[in-house]
Amino acid sequence: MDQDSGSNTRMERSVLTVATVTSFLGPFMLSAVNVALPAIQQDLAANAVELSWIATSYLLATAVCLVPIGRIADIHGRRRVFILGLIIFTGSNFLTLIVREVGTFIWLRMLQGVGAAMTVTTGMAIVTSVFPPERRGKAIGIYVAAVYVGLSAGPFGGGIMAQHFGWRSIFIVTTAIGLLSTLVAIMGLKGNEWADAAGEPMDIFGSLLYGAALVLLVYGVTQLPAWPAGVMVLAGLLLLFIFIRYEMNLKYPVFEIRLFSTNRMFAFSSTAALIHYAATFAVTFLLSLYLQYIKDMSPQATGLLLVAQPVCMAVFSPLAGKMSDRLEAWKIASAGMAMTAVGLAALVMVDGRTSLYVIAVILIILGIGFALFSSPNMSAIMGAVAPQYYGTASGTVSTMRLVGQMASMALVTVVFAVMIGKTAISPDNYAQFLSSMHFCLIFFTGLCIVGILFSLYRGTMRQG
Repeated sequence: MDQDSGSNTRMERSVLTVATVTSFLGPFMLSAVNVALPAIQQDLAANAVELSWIATSYLLATAVCLVPIGRIADIHGRRRVFILGLIIFTGSNFLTLIVREVGTFIWLRMLQGVGAAMTVTTGMAIVTSVFPPERRGKAIGIYVAAVYVGLSAGPFGGGIMAQHFGWRSIFIVTTAIGLLSTLVAIMGLKGNEWADAAGEPMDIFGSLLYGAALVLLVYGVTQLPAWPAGVMVLAGLLLLFIFIRYEMNLKYPVFEIRLFSTNRMFAFSSTAALIHYAATFAVTFLLSLYLQYIKDMSPQATGLLLVAQPVCMAVFSPLAGKMSDRLEAWKIASAGMAMTAVGLAALVMVDGRTSLYVIAVILIILGIGFALFSSPNMSAIMGAVAPQYYGTASGTVSTMRLVGQMASMALVTVVFAVMIGKTAISPDNYAQFLSSMHFCLIFFTGLCIVGILFSLYRGTMRQG
């Protein structure tokens, strides 16, 4: 019995180590590359559209692959898919070191997104499989904290590396970490494939429908407010409706739609995640512009101030996860969503005279609120489904995050286009910029209040 306990402890430690490192890698590289885009543009002679695709291609590939890969992992083994994802991610990172043409670079970014999807959706599912319910919240909290550490370290570390060692140094570092993670995964995750849906068929047609719908939706959202983008979004919504109807009639769907109709905890928790990301993702973007244009701060000083939010997320996420092992997740998550709403409402009052100390306090409130919401909400989602759906559930919440992020930026894009127009931000239109920012923040606050209702009425999760 003691030997089994020791073996379980070693497995838990190995799983948490490699899953945490990989959950750090994706956000770190994504945020670090965004900082290095000007250097990449100059080196690869990329135009503005190609430069936007360097970021969008990664997100798009990840979004399209999350749910189908989660299902594949449930059937064929999460360990196998996780390690293959690490190999794809690391290999495509390495190839960027020798590429000299922007088109090839964009394709490699898509491949990185596929590899990231394979590790993200399986990493969380493996953590959920290995840790018992009484310790799962703390483990998920550590996993989520690593995401925020990556988001925090990315802009700062990426800026330093790009400035002093060239933008390719970012990919050298991520390649090295990826190689080490692959070795740890191969050696430390032996003995179980975690294939709880082994033997069930894969829904190929449903996967293609889902992928086409996501491509149209995500790409269409990034191109708003141009009218072809609206057509793509409508077409994507139509395909998504067809996908849902198709999946409901299958015995073994790629995505178990019935989870949303029969499992209130899963449905409301997933919806709350979508709303929370939609209400918060664009805030950093808006504040970055506000601090540099309205407060006349340098990019470096702006980054140092904005890092307060993700640092608080990283610090408080493990604590929130541990709390969710003892208290009902909806209580902690709802309190976190409420704190987020308070922070967003406070930002509505910000103007050109607002003190930087006030901004810092608001960012701390937002960071703590996000931490209190995210880890318990993730724990609630994963704890609400049977083991054969762990991959699907993990892919679902990751998709909710990406779609929410895209929706958040889409609103800002449309509001800027209507209230500022296709012109650069300058002292002549600072008033319009502030009005646009306040409109978005008012909308986000209202959205967050709706999210609180979903979080409060999700139901009680049975532990054990």
